[in-house]
Amino acid sequence: MTAAPPLLASVLAFLPVAALLSITPGADTLLVLRTAGLAGARAAAFAALGVGLGCMGWGLLVALGLGAVLVASPLAFAWLKAAGALYLAWIGMALLRGGKTSQGPAVEPARRTGALIAFRRGFLTNLLNPKVGVFYLTLLPQFLPQGPGMAMAGLVLAAAHVLVSLLWFAVMIVFAARLAPMLARPAVSRGLDRLCGVVFIGFGAKLALSRA
Repeated sequence: MTAAPPLLASVLAFLPVAALLSITPGADTLLVLRTAGLAGARAAAFAALGVGLGCMGWGLLVALGLGAVLVASPLAFAWLKAAGALYLAWIGMALLRGGKTSQGPAVEPARRTGALIAFRRGFLTNLLNPKVGVFYLTLLPQFLPQGPGMAMAGLVLAAAHVLVSLLWFAVMIVFAARLAPMLARPAVSRGLDRLCGVVFIGFGAKLALSRA
């Protein structure tokens, strides 16, 4: 029996780690669940795609060597961390205010949230989180095969992580869709939005206070 190609062997070794990371609760998981329960499966699917694209953005930065430069710069890392924390807090405050921002009712009710809005939230939630970049910088090199083409191999591993995450999100969306009739009740949806708002603000505070 011939040995598996180095890249294939790396992907197979990385998949269990990617699965564990995908099912670990975080801001992206909460975003997809909340969107699925209150805005429908289509909007949740777009939120999941946004999360995946944000991960691929970090994977590309790491593959090009720019992620290390960004994380190694205290000022750039601090600015990105602050932007991510503020964005999470902004989403949380919008949910606490029942979909209203300081400019007025710019955010529609949850069940009318558009797919593009959900996609943008998913994308920015991950892209503005430097912890994702740190994760790729520290974890991916442990699975990369030695030799030329390491940048491309890093992108393949990031894509594998995104694929596993999307499969997990699909399971969550199906589960949340079954609860949609109950969650659509005004009192329940308002309570869930307030709960999610507090959690998003907590995620933002945790990111802002993190050191690396």
